[in-house]
Amino acid sequence: MAKFEPVLLARWGKPNSQSLETYRADGGYEAFKKALAMPPDDVINVVKDSGLRGRGGAGFPTGVKWTFLPKNHPGPIYLAINGDESEPGTFNNRILMEEDPHQVLEGICISCHAIKSSAAYIYLRYEFGRSYRVLKKAIEELYAAGLIGKNIQGTGFNLDIYLHRGAGAYICGEETGLIESLEGKRAWPRIKPPFPAIEGLFRKPTIVNNIETMACVTQILKRGSDWFKSIGVPPDPNIPRDAGSYGPKLYCLSGHVNKPGCYEAPLGITSRQLIDEYGGGVLNGRKVKAVVPGGISMGFLSADELDIPLDFNGPGKAGCLGLGTAAVVVVDDSTSIVDVLFNCARFFSHESCGQCTPCREGTAWMRKILERIRNGQGELRDLDLLLEVSGSIGIIPGTTICGLSDGAAWPVKNAVKKFRGEFEEFIKSGKKLVRECELAVAGAH
Repeated sequence: MAKFEPVLLARWGKPNSQSLETYRADGGYEAFKKALAMPPDDVINVVKDSGLRGRGGAGFPTGVKWTFLPKNHPGPIYLAINGDESEPGTFNNRILMEEDPHQVLEGICISCHAIKSSAAYIYLRYEFGRSYRVLKKAIEELYAAGLIGKNIQGTGFNLDIYLHRGAGAYICGEETGLIESLEGKRAWPRIKPPFPAIEGLFRKPTIVNNIETMACVTQILKRGSDWFKSIGVPPDPNIPRDAGSYGPKLYCLSGHVNKPGCYEAPLGITSRQLIDEYGGGVLNGRKVKAVVPGGISMGFLSADELDIPLDFNGPGKAGCLGLGTAAVVVVDDSTSIVDVLFNCARFFSHESCGQCTPCREGTAWMRKILERIRNGQGELRDLDLLLEVSGSIGIIPGTTICGLSDGAAWPVKNAVKKFRGEFEEFIKSGKKLVRECELAVAGAH
């Protein structure tokens, strides 16, 4: 693979990389000054032209989302930044916040100018104690330097940035659940429409973006949209609605690999490249059984699908929900897929907010069925039952308000279809073992 020079992680590991002083010495906040000299609509057009798609999971074009705000709105308009990062296997946002917070904050400043917002809220996962302390100090530095606050750089632009610590719930990764939590309420996702861009935080127009997305905004204003589009994958001409997969991406690599970590690479790298060239191969020299391409809600790639590109279209061609957060989890051939799927189902059953009956009950039943199989009491018909339940919940079949149940269903659909033989063998051997135990107990009496 051609040599790729990290951009988003370029300052990771530098001495005192969190400080405003070292960030400005590396050219920090020049992109913000450049943006302040531009009309807000021109900044939006630069981000639109770059093809930047949101890095939080859905992959919606960022600049296009900004244009959904009502024209000539008297305000206030809010920017909410999702720093909750609850998808299992994901830790790229935490690294950006803790190692290079000003790159993120500069993106927030640029974005607020673009959408004419005077207030930004960073919704931060409560468990991220270090992230909170680092961001808090960085924001204080910005106020002291006059880079946020009133009449920034004499331009008349005002901006306040607030840190809000959430209580640690997966559902707060959904933008309207996040907004409800920000308002001090139970994080139940809202029915849409209206979408947040029309009626969001405090019932005012709101844009919700991701931490990594903000870092990309900084680099786009600094280097230009043409630079951004020179990295990644252009639109697929066979998919009319494809917006392309441009720019660098932070891939989280964990599981059974020799060198787990967060790696920056162009969008479109394959799982095989990521495991072999970045992760140092599979742990203990074993083989891959399955790979999660972007957090467990995306489903699984089989060992035969490791050359699928990890861009916004690639995983979908292999029956996965999408790229998600690009949290790649490797499962080796010594691991039971039954155990892996049970852990996935248990997680989503616990994290369902319970507002929608199909999700509340469906996630619980998938967990119970898999628990029964895992305990050696499963029936072969349970596999079809799992497919029936997983196919009946979520936004895609139109039964729930948000996509948590789609994310809960996808690994089940995926694993049962791709590894059905292993599930059937597990059920058969489990029943045989249970029967032998029953006979042994009967014989003892």
